[in-house]
Amino acid sequence: MVTILVVEDEPAILENIREILEFEGYQTLCAEDGREAVDIARRQCPDLIVCDIMMPLMNGYGVLLALRSEPSTAKIPFIFLTAKADRTAMRYGMELGADDYISKPFNPTELINAITIRLKKQEALTGEYEKQIDELRNSVFTMLPHELRTPLLGIIGYSELLIMDAPVLDREQIIEMAQNIQRASQRLYRLIENFLMHAQLEIISSDPERQQSLRQFSIEYPDRVVERVVKEKANEHGREANLLLTLDSNVTYAQILEDDLNKIVSELVDNAFKFSEPDSVVQVLTEGYDGWYVISFSDYGRGMTPEQIDRVGAYMQFERKLYEQQGSGLGLIISRRLVELYGGQLQIESIPHQQTTVRVAVPQDLTDVSN
Repeated sequence: MVTILVVEDEPAILENIREILEFEGYQTLCAEDGREAVDIARRQCPDLIVCDIMMPLMNGYGVLLALRSEPSTAKIPFIFLTAKADRTAMRYGMELGADDYISKPFNPTELINAITIRLKKQEALTGEYEKQIDELRNSVFTMLPHELRTPLLGIIGYSELLIMDAPVLDREQIIEMAQNIQRASQRLYRLIENFLMHAQLEIISSDPERQQSLRQFSIEYPDRVVERVVKEKANEHGREANLLLTLDSNVTYAQILEDDLNKIVSELVDNAFKFSEPDSVVQVLTEGYDGWYVISFSDYGRGMTPEQIDRVGAYMQFERKLYEQQGSGLGLIISRRLVELYGGQLQIESIPHQQTTVRVAVPQDLTDVSN
């Protein structure tokens, strides 16, 4: 049964709303002031809240702020019930996260219609969320064992060969096996590091103080980092001839730590080489624009649909049944999280089966933040 919390300091109105809702088959919880309402919502987590604005102890705005700040109550649909229906008050309530307004006096039909609409929207959102969770769970269960097992099996296999056949192997064979072990070890190390980094970034993203402290750092001549990392990745993929690198030497500072810029560039240019045609051009361009330091990564390969771009997230790989691919899908989301922590943006533009451009923008220095 759907449970609705009604918050109203006038007993007659509170009783009237309770009777209307229970007649329609809803279970009700009642509170006569804001503090009591917050306490009830925390303990019983109702399906929807109808709340007056002008109340003693804590007004409706305070109730909404308190509930939206806690994960367990943040998503509860919230309808304001008020005689104060001017445009400024309505806008303020919506900015705080209210879902709807009902003005006093009201009739039962208005109240029930508003509640029905909000519950249906919440049901649709919950269904979509559960669908995404299922997709994520399936992706993790199918991808993660493969990503961990493949390099580990390589390490185990080549090391066993070295142990068993060392007396009969020549120098070149030993070096080749050692190189294969090293490559598999580096792949496994990078995967583990990305999982750990993703978890750390999720923690930082919910800590405003740590975000603010990050934005006090800057790097001098960021193009030097970009040039070094991009050329290293081109060499790693054997694609030096395909790289088109254009640098803007006029950018002196970028508001980001060098290690984080290194990580962003490394992940995005690695994706550009990994998902493009073997002999196609991979273009990396830097420029200063209106107080921003912008890096663009363009490749000509598989591309992405608008739906895939919207669903970009950790552990998500698209069309894995059609394409053999390495990686957990973490590189892109880690890059996006890092850019956002510095007050920047990451945008993706793509034409399926043709071309993809990933564009990163961070403030040039501490005085040029243009949020």
